[in-house]
Amino acid sequence: MRFRVLGPVSLSPRTPSAAKPRALLATLLVQAGEVVPVHSLIDELWGTEPPRTATTTLQVYVSQLRKVLAEGGGSAHSGELLTRAPGYLLAVPERDFDLPCFERLRAEGRAAYQEGDFVRASGLLHEALALWTGPALSGIPHGVRLESAAIRLDELRMEVLEQRIVADLRLGRHQELAGELLALANEHPLRETLHGHLMVALYRTGRGSDALRVYGRLRHSLVEELGVEPSPGLSRLHERVLRREPSLDWQPPRSTRPANGDAPDGAAGAVGSPGRPAGPRRAAPADGPRPLPGPAPTLPAAPPGFVGRDEELAYGERALRGGVGRPAVRVLAVSGPAGVGKTALALRLAHRTADLFPDGGLLLGLRGPQGRPLSAAQAGSALLRRLTDDVPGVPLTDPEELTDRLRRALHGRRMLLILDDAASEQQIRPLLQAVTEGSVIVTGRRRAAALDGAEHLRLDAVRPEEAVELLLAAGGERMAQDPVAVAEIARLCGCFPLALRVAAAALTARPHTTPAALAGRLRDERTRLGVLREGDLDLRSSLLTGYQEAGPALRRAFRLLSLAPAPDFSGWTVAALLGTGPAEAEETAEELVRAQLLEARTDGRSVRYGFHSLLRVLATELREAEPDAARTRREVVERLGRAYGSLARYADQRLAPGRNWRARPDAGHPAPDAAEIVGASPLGWFREEATGLVETVRQTHAAGLWRLVWDLAGSAAGYFHARAAWEEWEETHRLALDAARRARNTEAEAAVQYALGDLAWQRRQADRALRHHTAAQHAFELVRDRTGVARCRIGAADVLLGQGLLEHAARRYGRALALCSAEGDLRGEVAALKGLALVNLRRGRVDVARRQLEQCGRAAERLGDRRWTEYVRRTTARLAPDPAHRLSPVGHAVEVGPGMWLIGTATAA
Repeated sequence: MRFRVLGPVSLSPRTPSAAKPRALLATLLVQAGEVVPVHSLIDELWGTEPPRTATTTLQVYVSQLRKVLAEGGGSAHSGELLTRAPGYLLAVPERDFDLPCFERLRAEGRAAYQEGDFVRASGLLHEALALWTGPALSGIPHGVRLESAAIRLDELRMEVLEQRIVADLRLGRHQELAGELLALANEHPLRETLHGHLMVALYRTGRGSDALRVYGRLRHSLVEELGVEPSPGLSRLHERVLRREPSLDWQPPRSTRPANGDAPDGAAGAVGSPGRPAGPRRAAPADGPRPLPGPAPTLPAAPPGFVGRDEELAYGERALRGGVGRPAVRVLAVSGPAGVGKTALALRLAHRTADLFPDGGLLLGLRGPQGRPLSAAQAGSALLRRLTDDVPGVPLTDPEELTDRLRRALHGRRMLLILDDAASEQQIRPLLQAVTEGSVIVTGRRRAAALDGAEHLRLDAVRPEEAVELLLAAGGERMAQDPVAVAEIARLCGCFPLALRVAAAALTARPHTTPAALAGRLRDERTRLGVLREGDLDLRSSLLTGYQEAGPALRRAFRLLSLAPAPDFSGWTVAALLGTGPAEAEETAEELVRAQLLEARTDGRSVRYGFHSLLRVLATELREAEPDAARTRREVVERLGRAYGSLARYADQRLAPGRNWRARPDAGHPAPDAAEIVGASPLGWFREEATGLVETVRQTHAAGLWRLVWDLAGSAAGYFHARAAWEEWEETHRLALDAARRARNTEAEAAVQYALGDLAWQRRQADRALRHHTAAQHAFELVRDRTGVARCRIGAADVLLGQGLLEHAARRYGRALALCSAEGDLRGEVAALKGLALVNLRRGRVDVARRQLEQCGRAAERLGDRRWTEYVRRTTARLAPDPAHRLSPVGHAVEVGPGMWLIGTATAA
């Protein structure tokens, strides 16, 4: 089968006759190989007022298309229309589809042109243009998407046509081009680039007066219809024709010779872009390269709708201008992740400092087709081609010769070069060494740290208020009508400029939708990147560039780190997720940072890592697309859970020695260096890792790793107690209780019930606390855990003490103390003795209470628990021997544990 969109939409051997099915076919073809959501197809076919039966009717059209495709074989070899949530995907072989064939020939032609092979470039571009049979996507009704696609494709056609004309001009084919260009100028009466090429072609065929008349007609049209004068570049070309400058004559490049009287293979005198202004060009030295005839290549216009970045622009401008005691920099390196707006800022900065560079500026993209980086030789040859006709037929491989040619081409020119999207220092170093009188702005994802003398400017996401301003500027009035939704869109886009622009374009493309509806579509992380795609603006493709350039090991690390349980995470977390040692994990994380796939965040004392929110969405999407995603997720979560468990047990033991009498090392699994990682402040470690710890409990529960669930929850209970983190305590232990019951592990269920009883007592929920402690005690008795039984009695006694039931509390404390002493449970002894002391204090037996507190203090010292030791000291000090200062049995707040107070138990006598 043959699929065509470069002209009337058609499908051979048979095209659907009805307009709507043909429009559906066109919509699927311009996004071939991608899932097109049902709502997008309905928008395209019916606009803002779809019928109630739109979904059903769409299904009918899909069925009709499938029948047509079945006539051609109906398989992936001939075209197949597949149902893929949330819409449809049309799979089309590239060889049978004119659009990918055109894009391939276009890319190959551009590459050949950049390499100086103008004969091959001209042939490939001629072949690409031959695929067109009329205006793109003609013969069907257009919705918003098809209209945008048609405009884009027609503009691509003109771009290829103009590049083919330039290649032919370089080959000396001006005689053949004159007639074609006359027709094109008549068809596009306001397109200055074509008129500039026509003037050069006419001049070279001895028709200088006709070239001048072309300029006169164009100027008259521009003034009459638009009220503007021709661009400075075209005006200068007009002046050069008037002066009959010899540099306008076609000459073979120095490095080539004509063969058999035909045009040479090298480049010669192609016209530049006359639609862009340029400063006056200085003459090259007599023995240097010849300047390129025609208007000088110059910078693109400043990007429209640029907002914010005031601090970054001011920093860059100070660097380029210099100041008192600070010379201007020669190289400004702008780095940042894909989509953050590096090129836009570089252009904005270039136009703000245009007065510094009287010989104009030039932007050179450093990537070729499909985004592959140019080599240093290719980049240098491309730059030479923009500056002079002294260009070899093939890229130079000797860096010194390349630098020398560039230096001679730039001699006497104070220009600003923008080297856009650099891949490495090696790629651009020969170019930088040639710049002696101007400045260079280098943009790239990686920080070009090895460039000597460069000033560095890193770009991150814009500030929230700037993000809102960008959305309002790009999204029009509808954005301004819902400031709450706009703020949410900015947040969901991670304040990334490209994402914000795509979101604004998505709203503009759908006149019937609202900012609130767009925000709703963006909330789902699983489809967020799909929503942020409109026309040729595609956030996912932009973010993927850095990922695709990374090696297999880095790509795997990027995917696996999406399972990190917190927005930022430590190096040991990286090691656990990747299953590597600490040193290898740190190197991998730093390499991801250099590739702008991960962020390094520091408080000056330690470094933690994290994803930008959109990169995390991408990493998750890529990980879930792997064929063994479920198995990988379980393995990674298990490694992470074991690492967290090992560290949390160590930190808990340091924070509250003896609290978790059931904690045991995870035998058979290597543990991180807990002493080094946790350090001297276990409370600080818990505070830093609490978010990740809670999320890891959720992840292990979702993965069915039951033992890890209750182990992690139990290891964190001491921290939750110390920080009064009731909600986290409740959530983790509810999950742990469910895990213990699913695993039918009575011992684990008993421990969780005991912790939940302690939590309920902290919240002053006496009845609930007693139920949990009673259930836990019964379970501990079943598994013959005497320490657990004693702890439950102490917990129940604490509740009874708070209720004023002193006799019941005393009996439980006493029995628990006997069990703890017999089992060697120092923590239990401390708690039971403290409880008995408080009972006797309530009874007014202060001397007895003091003696029991002294015993409690000695036990706490043997345990090594400073918090309890200090608590006992404070409480004992309050039991003054002077009766006038003693605590009376009622009306006073009593500290019943470190930092825990019971109100209404005693007052000053």
